Amino acid sequence: MGSITAHYFFMTKDYQNIKAFLIFILLMQTELFAAKIPEPGPSVMRLPVLIENEQSELIVANGFKVETLISGLDSPRWPIVLTNGNILISGSKTEALPNMPEETIRLLTSMNIFGKSPNTIVEIKMDQNPPKVENLIEGLNQPFGILYANENLYVANTDSIIKFPFKGFTVSGKAEKIIDLPFGPPNNHWTRNIILNEEGNKILVTVGSGTNVNSEGVNENERAAIWEINLDGSQKRIYASGLRNPVGLDFYKENGSLWTTVNERDGIGEFTPPDYLTEVTEGADYGWPYVYFKDHADPTHLKLNPKKVQEAMENSLMPDLPLDAHSVPLGLLFHSGKNINTKYKNGAFVVRRGGVSTSKLTGYDVLFIPFKDGKPTGAIETFLSGFIASEERGEIYGRPVGIAEALNGEIIITDDVGGRLLLISPLSD
Repeated sequence: MGSITAHYFFMTKDYQNIKAFLIFILLMQTELFAAKIPEPGPSVMRLPVLIENEQSELIVANGFKVETLISGLDSPRWPIVLTNGNILISGSKTEALPNMPEETIRLLTSMNIFGKSPNTIVEIKMDQNPPKVENLIEGLNQPFGILYANENLYVANTDSIIKFPFKGFTVSGKAEKIIDLPFGPPNNHWTRNIILNEEGNKILVTVGSGTNVNSEGVNENERAAIWEINLDGSQKRIYASGLRNPVGLDFYKENGSLWTTVNERDGIGEFTPPDYLTEVTEGADYGWPYVYFKDHADPTHLKLNPKKVQEAMENSLMPDLPLDAHSVPLGLLFHSGKNINTKYKNGAFVVRRGGVSTSKLTGYDVLFIPFKDGKPTGAIETFLSGFIASEERGEIYGRPVGIAEALNGEIIITDDVGGRLLLISPLSD
C-alpha cells in the first residue's frame, strides 16, 4: 500500500511539475508576443509620390507571372468575379476629410490620393479578346463592396446598401435601398465591404469607425464593427465590434471561420499599434478604442476612461496576427486551391495598400500568410512587391487594394492610384 501511495505521490508531483512547466511556456509565449507590440512613440507623416507605372517591374513569388490586364481605370477599388467569368470593380475615392486644411487636400489631390470619386461599377468582359471595359452603373456614392446573389447585384455605398435586379447579368431596373449605413460627419473610414455568409442567406457588412480613436466621445455604437443583415436589409445585428476599420472579409476554406483585415489607430507612433489579421468570433469585442491587442491600454482613453480601459482588457479578444503599423491591409483572399500550388490553399493572401504614417514606406505589397490547424503559423511571406519605385525619394508606382480569384484560379488585384487591374497566373510547366 505504501509503494502505491509513494507512486501516486510522485505521479502527482510529476503532473504538477509538467503543469507548471506548460504554464511557464504559455506565459513565455504570451510575453514574447506582447514584446512584439512596440511602445507608443513619435508620429510621422510621409506622403508617397505617384510616378508613371509603365516602367514598373512587379515581383511575384516563384512559379507565377504578373501582368497588367487592364490599365487606365479610374480609382479601381474592390473586385468580384461573376459566375460567368466577368469581373466587376467599384470605382471610388476619398474626396476630403473633416477639418483638413485646403492646402493639404490640394496636395493629396495632385498625388491622386484624394479627388473626385468616379462613383461607378465597371464590368470587365472576359469573353472578349482583349477584355472589354464597360461602365455598368454610374452615379453611386463612394461604392466599395459588391456581391451577386439570387440574380441581384448588391452595392455598398458609403451611406447605404442598394440592390439592382441583375437577371442574365444585366442591370434591368432601378436601385432599391435595403438599409442605411452610418456615414458621418466625420466619416474617416468610408469604405463598406459586403460578403454573403456561407449559407447564402445573410450579408456581412464592414462599418469602420468615423474617428481615429473617438476621443470626442461621439456615439459610435454601430461603427467599428461588422454587421449581419438579411438579404432584404432586415434584422440587423452587430456580429462583432471593437474593430477600428475592418475591410477585407473572407471565410477560411478548411473550417469555415470568418476572418478580417483591420487598420488600427494613428497618432501614437510610427510602429504602434500594428494593423492586423484576425478571426472574427461572433459576438466578440476587439477592444477599440480603449485598448489595442487586448493588453495595451490606449493612452488617450487611459486618461479619459480608465474604467472602460480596464473592462476592455478583461473582456476583449486578442487579434490573431499583428502586421506592420500603418501598412493598411485591405484585400483578403483564401484561395480555393484551383490550379495553384497546394501551399497557397492553406493560408491567406493579404493586400496592403500602404500608409503615410511611417518614415519608411510600409506595405505596398501582397502578403501570403500560411495557416496550420486553422490559425496563422506566424510566418509572413511577400507574394507580390515592386510597387515602391524609390524608397529614398518616396516614389511609388501604385497602391494595391482588392483581390479576387478568377474562375480558373488566377488572382486579380486592383491598383487604385495606378489605375490598373493586375493578373497573376501560375507559370506553365
